[in-house]
Amino acid sequence: MSKFVTRFLKDESGATAIEYGLIAALIAVVLVGALQAVGGSLQGAFTTISDSVTEATAG
Repeated sequence: MSKFVTRFLKDESGATAIEYGLIAALIAVVLVGALQAVGGSLQGAFTTISDSVTEATAG
């Protein structure tokens, strides 16, 4: 039983998986923030284009 506990405490493979998980989560947070910033700009651009097309076809 003590060998099992000793091996369990020395095993670092779980720590590596947690580190990769944290890195993936950080990348996801950065991507969401960047896409939200770009998305707002794109929405404004498409609204402007839509308004221009609507005015051109109406007048």
